[in-house]
Amino acid sequence: MNHHVFEGDITTLPVDAIVNAANESLLGGGGVDGAIHRAAGPGLLAACRALPEARPGVRCPTGEARITGGFALPARFVIHTVGPVWHGGQRGEPALLEACYRESLRLAREHGVASIAFPAISAGVYGYPADAAAAIAVRMIRDAPWRPGNVVFCTFSAAMTRVYASALG
Repeated sequence: MNHHVFEGDITTLPVDAIVNAANESLLGGGGVDGAIHRAAGPGLLAACRALPEARPGVRCPTGEARITGGFALPARFVIHTVGPVWHGGQRGEPALLEACYRESLRLAREHGVASIAFPAISAGVYGYPADAAAAIAVRMIRDAPWRPGNVVFCTFSAAMTRVYASALG
């Protein structure tokens, strides 16, 4: 398996799928989510709006994942997953973050994805400690019964790159 860290803009990567660290509405937001929506163009927002709501205003509950086309992105697909907001680790955050990776990989397999890029899910504005988030990400990929042949952990800063590089060993 080829897996590595790339520091830069996830929206530019020539992979089959990029993972969006989304919010539950899937209608865009800040950080990675906003960048993906801007780069993909209006088709992504329309595709997200077309997804059924699990409950009012929620198209993807925390720990789940949904898939759309990539539209103007180099990636064929966007896999949207909603990571947990960090509350000290006592509200099931580790299990929810693990579920994000498990569900993203399930959708990747179902759609024939051979290469995928993950952002640092929950490690930005959601406040998950970066080292703990990276450890979960790497473990979930390494231990997965199936994964694409090429997995990229896409980071947004030199500090986050060091965290993921350390987690990869």
